[in-house]
Amino acid sequence: MQVSNIHAVQFVFLLLLFFVAAFAVVAQKLKTPFPIILVLAGLLLSFVPGVPRVHLNPDIIFFVLLPPLLYSAAWLTSWRDFRYHLVSILLLAFGLVTFTVFAVASAATRVFAGFDWRTGFVLGAVVSTTDALAATSIAKRVGLPQRIVDILEGESLVNDATGLLALEFGIAMVVQQYTPTFTVAFARLTYLTLAGLVIGLVVGVIVEWLERRIDDGPIEITLSVLVPYAAYLAAEGARASGVLAVVVSGLYLSRKSPEFFSPNVRIQVYSVWRTLTFVLNGVVFVLIGLQLPYVRAGIENYILRELLIYGVLFSALVIALRLVWIYPSAHVAIFIRRRLLGQAEEVPPARQIFVVGWTGMRGVIALAAAMALPESLANGNPFPQRNLIVFLTFCVILVTLVLQGLTLPMLIRRLGLVGTEGFHCGEREARRIVLEAALAHIEEKREDDRPEFAGIYDDLAQHYRDRLESATDDQDERSAASYARLLDFSLELNQVERQAAVRLRNEGRINDEVFRELERELDLTEVRLQERSQHMA
Repeated sequence: MQVSNIHAVQFVFLLLLFFVAAFAVVAQKLKTPFPIILVLAGLLLSFVPGVPRVHLNPDIIFFVLLPPLLYSAAWLTSWRDFRYHLVSILLLAFGLVTFTVFAVASAATRVFAGFDWRTGFVLGAVVSTTDALAATSIAKRVGLPQRIVDILEGESLVNDATGLLALEFGIAMVVQQYTPTFTVAFARLTYLTLAGLVIGLVVGVIVEWLERRIDDGPIEITLSVLVPYAAYLAAEGARASGVLAVVVSGLYLSRKSPEFFSPNVRIQVYSVWRTLTFVLNGVVFVLIGLQLPYVRAGIENYILRELLIYGVLFSALVIALRLVWIYPSAHVAIFIRRRLLGQAEEVPPARQIFVVGWTGMRGVIALAAAMALPESLANGNPFPQRNLIVFLTFCVILVTLVLQGLTLPMLIRRLGLVGTEGFHCGEREARRIVLEAALAHIEEKREDDRPEFAGIYDDLAQHYRDRLESATDDQDERSAASYARLLDFSLELNQVERQAAVRLRNEGRINDEVFRELERELDLTEVRLQERSQHMA
């Protein structure tokens, strides 16, 4: 960020946080994904006199903001679903990126004056990566089939690495006038991938070893924040993929976390990371909109009408390329998964494939990649078409985020995809198995215990039977109503306890430390009861 002193930095940072909070509230009111609202808000703020101009430093994106965002996304990704859909994910993360890069390189020489295939290759690499945050937030809210959400999230985790590798080749071809052979490109891709995977796994194993010897919330939260930076910097230092290293460490530690996180630490860690990722994502999307003055400054020598035509045509091309690729790749993926992996998968309906094609939204990685292009070549000449590449990338981000993001909910409803797969079916089955295991354990312990404790086992067994009836599909109306009433009355009693605790504190009969301990227990109970009520709905 280009600011003059620490006070200006502090002011800009606080202003960004205020914008994020304020416009996130607006997004909630409008029931629109907050990335779209924040980008539009940043765009409008760039026209307001007196609003500080904040330049998007690519190093801040790649080395400060990207690692924790990738780590958080990987942590929340289901390894089972990621592995199951891996073929489909790779055909998008590797196949579509390659197709986009070469197709843009070919089209740019015919559409944009002054572009050769090398600069077109750079442009294609810059816009090849997707940001699934807006798309998946819409998909989850309207009830899109879970397998589509899994594929979109998996694609966005992996395609950053392939897109940035393609950009590395593109910059080398333009700056040094060097065209790598297929052998060199394949060797570089293999090393980048394998070394990134190994480094990420090593970091994960080391952190797991440390975590098993620590049980302290603040220390473990601090360690969890360090992990993505350690994995990313270690991989980048070895000239491997920092993106893949972070993703692997996140997937590995998420899988192992039930073994080394205590319940108390897990609650704290999830709360901190939820807030951290919200703030970082919010700042990123506001910054995208605020870059308009810098984008405009670089294209002052171009005719505005011509630029707008270029922006519309190029955005349409990028959207069309994804739609062209998505249909044959879906059939190829299903063929491989059925014939080679033995997965009982059918070719998804054309409407589902189209939705996956319509969710190729671009984000801050694309803009940071464009702004990270060198100013000059090895011979001292300016980097060809650099300002136009930044402008076209900015146009693609706006069009895909705003146009596709705002039309996606309507499209999903029109195609009849809302709720086409029961999102909670697997969860309901898991709840049933867990509760049946608890009931079996109660009966087993009852036989070994003394008769005078029979009442305890009766109460516990009845409690679990009520929960089991609410979790099964064949519950009758009466049992469901009884359990719902139990939850409502339990929440009411929780509020009575809370009011009594507040009264004791206000009367000076307990100190604030005792009150906070009671409050924390009541908060945990209320959250648990509210979650059960939501699952009943």
